[in-house]
Amino acid sequence: MWYESEDFWTNYGPIMFDEARWKEAPDVAEYVKKIAGLKDGDKVLDAGCGVGRISVELAALGLDVTGIDIIQNELDAAKESAEAEGVELHLIKQDLRNFNEENKYNCAVNLFTSFGYCDTKKDDLLILKNICRSLKKGGTFILECLSRETEILYFTPGETFERAGYLVKTEFSVTGLWEGLRSKWTLTKLPENNNSLPENDKNSSSSNCKQETIEHEFIQRLYSGTEMRQCLLDAGFSTAEIYGDFDKSPYDQNARTMVAIAVK
Repeated sequence: MWYESEDFWTNYGPIMFDEARWKEAPDVAEYVKKIAGLKDGDKVLDAGCGVGRISVELAALGLDVTGIDIIQNELDAAKESAEAEGVELHLIKQDLRNFNEENKYNCAVNLFTSFGYCDTKKDDLLILKNICRSLKKGGTFILECLSRETEILYFTPGETFERAGYLVKTEFSVTGLWEGLRSKWTLTKLPENNNSLPENDKNSSSSNCKQETIEHEFIQRLYSGTEMRQCLLDAGFSTAEIYGDFDKSPYDQNARTMVAIAVK
């Protein structure tokens, strides 16, 4: 699968985790600690930790953080970030479909749209079950993800922008009856002597110099708020609530994202 590819994350990681995403991480970590009622030393599982954007900030708040990811170079980046910030992370290379440490964690998180990429709903449910098993009784799971409703609210056919030395073109389309979102990302390397293409080059498929181009297309399964709540209950959680942001604002026409909060 594409999300198991080291090359994909090497190429696309800097595009997805831009400066704005890093800047918001401390606030997200504070929300997590508050929502779950965590105290210093409590154990937190970052399920799909990536480069450690949230893991590092959670550890900086005095929490005992374990990050799980399937990509080694992402884990290596998380380790470097933790060392730079002077905090400790426990990092494990593992597929979330195969991982669980029963009754170990006070809290688990899966953030920044890291859910819904498996081939089947059965695999998605397996991940949720493993996370539930890994929590202590009364433990909290926080999931933040695209949803069917928010994608309808904010749908765009795509955009073009510059980031990390590339001209980035995104194209989005709906699959099925709003069952999934197809995303196509095309990266064109900007000239090293000029990190900004002229406007006419941005609107054309070619330029006067030879340029490196990388393309990738993937589909993310879209769950409605109702479906996600039911999935969490089916996975073994005793309660599950859906919100429109980390501040527990309503999941309504003003929702910025989908934040699910479930308790074992």
